[in-house]
Amino acid sequence: MLTAALAVQTGAGIAKGLFDDLGPAGTVLLRTLFGAVVLVALWRPRVRGRARGDLAVAVTFGLVLAAMNLTFYLAIDRIPLGVAVTIEFAGPLAVAVAGSRRRLHVAWVVLAAAGILLLVRTGGGGTNLAGVLFALTAAACWAAYIILSQRAGRAFPRGEGLAIAMAVGTLALLPIGIGGAGSALLSLGPLAVGAGVGLLSSAIPYSLELEALRRLPSRVFGILLSLDPAIAALMGFVLLGQGLGPREIAGIALVVAASVGAAATADAPEPAEAMP
Repeated sequence: MLTAALAVQTGAGIAKGLFDDLGPAGTVLLRTLFGAVVLVALWRPRVRGRARGDLAVAVTFGLVLAAMNLTFYLAIDRIPLGVAVTIEFAGPLAVAVAGSRRRLHVAWVVLAAAGILLLVRTGGGGTNLAGVLFALTAAACWAAYIILSQRAGRAFPRGEGLAIAMAVGTLALLPIGIGGAGSALLSLGPLAVGAGVGLLSSAIPYSLELEALRRLPSRVFGILLSLDPAIAALMGFVLLGQGLGPREIAGIALVVAASVGAAATADAPEPAEAMP
C-alpha cells in the first residue's frame, strides 16, 4: 500500500514536469493512454455479448475517470500537490460516511471540512481559488468513481471493467489533449515520460493495491489509503520543492486524521477502492 501511494504521488510529481511542454490536458491524455494500453493488454476485456446496461456502466465509469484525472491535473497546475490531494480526498471520505447517523462520523466530516477550509486560504489569489475548485471537482468525481467502480466490478470479471473504462476515458480526452498539446505529443521525450507516468500512476499502483486487498482487511486498507495526502505533501516537497506553511500542514493533518478515524470506526467492512 505504501509503495502504491509513493508510485501514485511520484507519478503526479513527474507529470507536473510535463506541463510546460504538454499542458495538463496533454499530460493527462498520455497518462490515460499508456495506462489503458497496459490494462487492456493485461485483462483483454470482451465487449461482445455484454448487456447494454453493463456497457453503459463501463462508459460512464470511463467518462468520470477522465474528468477526475483532468480536473486533478488542472488543480496541481495551480496549487501544491499535497493540498490538491488533500482536498480531493473529500470524495472518498464523503462516500465512507454517507448515510451514517453516528455522531462520531459527523465529527469526522466536520474535522475534514475544517482542514479543507484551512487549505482553501492558501494565498487568496484567483489562481489558487481556481485550483481549489478543480480539486473539489476531482473530489466529486472520485466519489462517483468509487460507486461506479463497485458496479463495474459486479458487472465485469477481474479488471475488465476498469480496462474498458480507461479506454473510454482515453477516447474522451483525445480532443482535449490534442487541442492542448498539439504536435508536442509526438515528441520522443514527452512520450517516454508519459509512459512512465502511466505506469507509476495507473498500472503499478492498481496492481499493488489489488494484491494488498487480498491480504488486508478493508478497514486497514482504508487507514493506509488515508495517508495519501501526507505522502503527496512529502513528494511535492521532494520532487517539486513545494514547501507548505503551518496552516497548510495543519489542514492536511486534520483531513488525514478524519480519514483515518472514518476508516477505523466504519460500521461494517466494505470493499475498499483503489487510488485513481
